[in-house]
Amino acid sequence: MTAMAIIEHGSAGVLRPMTLPRPNPGHGEVRVRIRAAGVQPFDVAVRTGWSPPGASVVFPQILGNEFAGVVDAVGAGVDHLAAGDEVLGFAVLGSYAEYRVAPADQVVRKPEGMPWEVAGGFTAGAQTASIALDFLRVGAGETLLVHGGAGAVGTMAVQLARLRGVTVVATARAENHDYLRSLGAIPVAYGDGLLERVRAAAPQGVDASLDAAGGDAPRVSAELGVSGERNGTIVAFESAEKLGARRITGVRSAARLAALVDLHDRGLLRAHVRATYPLTAAADAHREVETGHGRGKVVLIIG
Repeated sequence: MTAMAIIEHGSAGVLRPMTLPRPNPGHGEVRVRIRAAGVQPFDVAVRTGWSPPGASVVFPQILGNEFAGVVDAVGAGVDHLAAGDEVLGFAVLGSYAEYRVAPADQVVRKPEGMPWEVAGGFTAGAQTASIALDFLRVGAGETLLVHGGAGAVGTMAVQLARLRGVTVVATARAENHDYLRSLGAIPVAYGDGLLERVRAAAPQGVDASLDAAGGDAPRVSAELGVSGERNGTIVAFESAEKLGARRITGVRSAARLAALVDLHDRGLLRAHVRATYPLTAAADAHREVETGHGRGKVVLIIG
């Protein structure tokens, strides 16, 4: 099979097309012929030298943690999926390829109306946002501040919080403010004066904060009076620790993913794909993700 993999850490150029053995599913696994795969900051971090907890980076290493495609083969012990089923799912590393094997309990059926590019980039942002809202105990009547509201996680967090009856203030560049309004958020601009702008946008105060942008975001949230246990980040771990804020953690599951897919299928959750690239242009996709400013997802189209 063709895959985009790395044999060393480095800049986007270390991603190279390779011909690698097609994997076979073991007990409890399925093999998926991939149609689309999302590109995440997580992938960029692995490419540049970070080793994700609980996973080993072994060269040649295929990147990518989220995918959508058609079940191609089924391992022993799998009775709820069959060859030909259209699915989306998640598994650490291995998705920038024509085929991948994944545990069957990390795969759900793709609705007919969900486009492949949306399905391929849906899992990470949607599940991370859902986990974060649960972790921060965000509930009806509260106000949530989302740093990086136009990104993949932010896009989902804004909408999921609004479905819970939460007021959302979200930071973004000015060109993304209308987009955030369309999702139901009150937009504010990044940069100097952010603290005052958030206070003006949320005179009632901020109850919880989700940082998907990094930098100074946890400190700003702390100065707004958000308690450490409800001041969460998915990126700025060192600064959060110094402030007594929290690194957001949680477990992805097929049940959570299926519920989020259902929301999308019912028109209650939008997913925005800002750019697609062919598999062999994965390096260009990484360069776009590394700019850190785009809205929604970047996705590889594979088959």
